[in-house]
Amino acid sequence: MTEAAAAAGADARRNVIILATSQALCMSGASLIMTISALAGQMLATDKTLATVPLALQFTATMLTTIPASLLMGRVGRRVGFTLGQIIGICGASVACYALFQADFVMFAVGSMLLGVHNAFWQYYRFAAADVAGPDFRARAISYVMAGGVAAAILGPQISKWTIDLFEPVTFAGGYAGVICLSFTTILLLQLVRIPKPARTRFAAGGRPLLEIARQPAFILAVMTAMFGYGVMTLVMTATPLAMTLCGFGFSSTATVIQWHVLAMFAPSFFTGDLIKRFGVINVIIAGVVLNICAMAVNLTGINIANFTGGLVLLGLGWNLMFIGGTTLVTETYRTEEQSKVQALNDFLVFSTVSAASFSSGALQAKLGWEAVNMTLAVPMFAVFVGAVWYKMGHPRSGATA
Repeated sequence: MTEAAAAAGADARRNVIILATSQALCMSGASLIMTISALAGQMLATDKTLATVPLALQFTATMLTTIPASLLMGRVGRRVGFTLGQIIGICGASVACYALFQADFVMFAVGSMLLGVHNAFWQYYRFAAADVAGPDFRARAISYVMAGGVAAAILGPQISKWTIDLFEPVTFAGGYAGVICLSFTTILLLQLVRIPKPARTRFAAGGRPLLEIARQPAFILAVMTAMFGYGVMTLVMTATPLAMTLCGFGFSSTATVIQWHVLAMFAPSFFTGDLIKRFGVINVIIAGVVLNICAMAVNLTGINIANFTGGLVLLGLGWNLMFIGGTTLVTETYRTEEQSKVQALNDFLVFSTVSAASFSSGALQAKLGWEAVNMTLAVPMFAVFVGAVWYKMGHPRSGATA
C-alpha cells in the first residue's frame, strides 16, 4: 500500500468515527422524539386520530427536503450542510417545546416539521461515509455509521424518562429541550469532519439522465427495499406507544420497549457490512424481509409486554438488514458525478413512503386497531421478497457478493 493510499484510508476511518458519533447523537434525538411525539400529539389534539399527524408532518418535511439538502451539500460541502441541518433542528425543537407550554397543537406540528427538515440533512451521514470509502470499505463504512445508533437506543428513551417531568406540569417539553442540547453538541463535533465536496451538479445534470439510472434493476430493488423496510418499521413503531397506552402500560414500559427496538435497529450495524461481504447484499435483504414477517407474527399473537418487546426487536433487526442492504446496493448504481442527484432521489422516495406510513399509522391504530397495523406489513414484504429472488435469479453472483 502506498503512503497516499494509507493516508486516504486513515482519513476515511477518521471521518467514519466522527460521522458515527454524530449519528449517535442525532438518532438519540430521533428515538427520543419517536417515544414522545405521538403521546404529546394525543395530549394536544382534540381529535385523537390526529395524534400522529405532527410526526407524519415531520417525515413529510424530511421527504421534501431530501433533494434540496443533497444539492445544497453538492455546492457548499457536507460539513456546512450538516451544520445548517443541526441549527434548523435547534429551531424546531425550540418551537415544539414552546408549543407544549402553550398547549398549541398547530404550533407543535410546525416545530415537528422543522425537525423533519433537520432530519433530512443528517440522513446523508451514511452516504458521506460511503463517498470517501473505497469499494472494499464502503459497506462497512455505511454499517459503522449506522452503528452509531446503538447509543441512541440507550440515550434517546432514557432521556425521555429523565426529562418527561422536567418542566412539570408541562409533560414532554423537557424531551425537546434534550433535543436542543444534542443538536448543539453535534454542531461542535461536525466541525472536525473533513470530506471533499461532492461533484457539483444540478438535479437533472451530471452523468447519465436520472431516468436511465432509475431504470436499472439494482436501483429499483435497492429503493424498494429501503422504502418498504423503513415504511413498515415506521408504521408499527409509531403506533406502538398508542397501542401500549390502550393496553394499560405506563410510559416507562413504553420507553423501554422503544429502547429495545432502537437497540435492535442499530446494534447489528457492527457486523451487517461483514454479512453483506460474506453472503451478498441480496441474501441480507431477504433475511431482513423474513425478520419483519416474524415481527408481524409475534405482534399478532398477543398484547403482553413480551409480544410488544419481541415484535419490536425483530422489526428493528429487519429494518437494519433491509435499510443497510438497500443503501449499499444503491451506491453501486451511480458514478461519482451522479451521486448528489441519485442519493437525493433515493431518499426522496424512501421518505415519501415513511411519510405515508406515519400519516396512516395513527388512523389505523385508532380506527382498526393494533392487528390491522401489523397485517399491513404482509404485502410490501412479499413484494420485496419476490423482487429480491427475481433479481438474484438474473444476477447469480449477487447472492455471494455485494
